[in-house]
Amino acid sequence: MKILVTGGTGHVGSEVVKELQKRRADVRILVRKQETSPPEAVEVVLGDLLDPVSVEKALHGVDKLYLLNAVTPDELTQALIIYDLAKKVKLKHIVYHSVFRVDHFKDVPHFASKFALESALHAFDLPFTIIRPNYFNQNDLGLKDPLTKAGIYPMPLGPVGVSTVDVRDIAEATAIALTTTGHEGKTYNLVGPDIVSGTGAAAIWSEVLGKEIKYTGHDMDAFEKQMREKSPAWSAFDIRMMFQGYIERGFVAGDGDIEALTELLGHAPRRYMDFARETAVAWQSKPVAPGLPAAA
Repeated sequence: MKILVTGGTGHVGSEVVKELQKRRADVRILVRKQETSPPEAVEVVLGDLLDPVSVEKALHGVDKLYLLNAVTPDELTQALIIYDLAKKVKLKHIVYHSVFRVDHFKDVPHFASKFALESALHAFDLPFTIIRPNYFNQNDLGLKDPLTKAGIYPMPLGPVGVSTVDVRDIAEATAIALTTTGHEGKTYNLVGPDIVSGTGAAAIWSEVLGKEIKYTGHDMDAFEKQMREKSPAWSAFDIRMMFQGYIERGFVAGDGDIEALTELLGHAPRRYMDFARETAVAWQSKPVAPGLPAAA
């Protein structure tokens, strides 16, 4: 069984590759540039999701697909190109990386793209599984300087909070769906057991860092302006709308979500507190490059 992984060198995709390798799957990854450093012991093919010819070559001889799209202005076009070609070559199964509560965030650009692709999956007969992750714990890896130097937690998670999920749980769930039976047609909400609010996150980091961390609040105009200093304007607006949606509509696990994920994984989902502890220890031993918040 050969599985094609898109985004296989990214934060989530590389973890998916590791989990597939643990299960002895034959993995191929699609990369845009040869100089990209791929995971060990995987087949690498060059291609671009906007180039149907290269995508069809990448799909040749593949049985299954893990489709993870980068958040870009043409995300839906990229997703539909590879999905249409997957239908053409009659893949056995596709696992699509969507986002939690996607049907409640249709005004958020990258959520809307994912919801449209979900609709296409339901409209045709290619076997599929949809995973819907919440806000990643690992989004906060890039907050070393704000937390340790400025003493602030800057992500506008709001007063209600979000059920953050660990990337390692996302990878495990994906690999399980790709390598075992019984997942066709199912949608899995990937969430964690902790509801993390803005003030709650600040309290957690205060404890693990041994210093006072203050939540900077959720002034969305100020947040978008700050984001524009580090990313394109369209991206800053997209991310602003995502966080604004968290505050206005909520991003908390529903009834049965934790139990369903626990059954799928075979263990309880990882906690944000444990992630924070691990990260604080890692920061003491090596530097972590600052980064931008990833889209959920």
